[in-house]
Amino acid sequence: MINGIQLYFRLLSTSIRSQMQYRGSFVFLTIGHFLTTGIEALGILALFDRFGNLNEWELPQVVVFYGTVNISFALTEAFARGFDIFGGSLVKTGEFDRVLLRPRSTAVLIAGWELQMHRLGRFLQGLVVLVLGLIHLDSTFSILSFFTLLTAIIGTILFFYGVLILQATMSFWTIESLEIANVLTYGGVETAQYPMAIYKEDFRRFFTYVIPIACVAYFPLLPVIGIPDPLGSSRTFQHLAPLVGGLFFLASLTAWQLGVRYYKSTGT
Repeated sequence: MINGIQLYFRLLSTSIRSQMQYRGSFVFLTIGHFLTTGIEALGILALFDRFGNLNEWELPQVVVFYGTVNISFALTEAFARGFDIFGGSLVKTGEFDRVLLRPRSTAVLIAGWELQMHRLGRFLQGLVVLVLGLIHLDSTFSILSFFTLLTAIIGTILFFYGVLILQATMSFWTIESLEIANVLTYGGVETAQYPMAIYKEDFRRFFTYVIPIACVAYFPLLPVIGIPDPLGSSRTFQHLAPLVGGLFFLASLTAWQLGVRYYKSTGT
């Protein structure tokens, strides 16, 4: 276990050193990512400028949801690149056969495949929006609120990481699975940027019980913004809901191990 962790951080360190050989490229990519993803935040501002509010939700409350999910997804994109490109870059080319020859966990090796540092742009954009939203909230931001927000971010990261692991696992049977996974990754980000209570009941149930993004990116944020849940969930459930992200991540790792067991080499 300890050796696996050490190997993981060594792989990340190697990736960082490699990218820092081209510092100018890193800076411009980061700035570009900051600006392009920031257009989504401008869309939310335009929405509230036109309509004033979104049902009972005010702008500072919505941007807390927006900032949290974008911070989480940016970190997931940065650290889960190996799983994101797995089907097209490792299975198709037969590169995964070489990974299997190494006496280390395949999950660790793929997780440490590449650290995308330019995702820092999306992270900073989400962080700026989140801080501004928290400053303009009517409720008081306490230490408990900070802890709850942190658990929501961690739970959301684990959820999206689990989705990318499942995407990679699907590649053992069909390498053209990217568009299916995009419904859950980019589609999930778009969904979680707004309060789950504004959606239709069937849609809410799907993203709560089937794809549990509401458990990590909606319910835990309600105590942070200091309002009762229009859907009727209790405060106890809201504080415990981020644990679902960890369970989803563990389930995805189990599916990954099953996929590795049934992997058939490309034969190239």
